[in-house]
Parts: sequence; C-alpha cells; structure tokens
Amino acid sequence: MRKVVDGLWWREQDAAYIRQRSVRYPGAIGIEPEWTVEAAADPRRIVRDPDPKSRSSAIRVIGYSPSAGFVITVIATRSDRAGVTAWKTTGTDLREYEGQSRP
Repeated sequence: MRKVVDGLWWREQDAAYIRQRSVRYPGAIGIEPEWTVEAAADPRRIVRDPDPKSRSSAIRVIGYSPSAGFVITVIATRSDRAGVTAWKTTGTDLREYEGQSRP
C-alpha cells in the first residue's frame, strides 16, 4: 500500500528517545529524526495505514534514508503525523522492502 506521508515531525522528547536507542538496546543504532523524514519521502517506501501491529492505529512507514545508509521503520500518529519511534529495519519488513520491484 502506498500513500504520501507528508509533514512527519518529532516532539523533542520523542526525537531524544530515538537518538538514544543504543542506550536502551545493546547493538542498536541511534536514529536521527532527519533520517526518518528521508525514509518517509522515499519513493519506494511502504506505508501501512493503519500499522497492523499498532493498538492505537498508528502509521508504519518503511523507507530508505540516504544519510543513514539503511532502511528505517518509522511509527507515526495518524492524526498529525508526529513521530513516535523509529529503528533500523530488519526481518520481514526489510525483506518486503528489498523484494519490491524497482520503479
């Protein structure tokens, strides 16, 4: 499913939260909010609206960030596109992103 995800933004505390992923999860990578905006603008992005794993009907965006050099999964609110969390994509989401046919 493809939709445009315009206006992704981050509250200060949520931006700090994703930057500090490596503190909470050994081996994880801190994510810069700017990378998530790039991922959301990726023409090959995958948008799940609503995210099937969300209990709050959030949006899941899976896209590539050139600045980060990897695919990022972003969770955002449906109402105002505020970022909630983000991480380096792995597993099924990464396989699905990589398995898409090129435009």
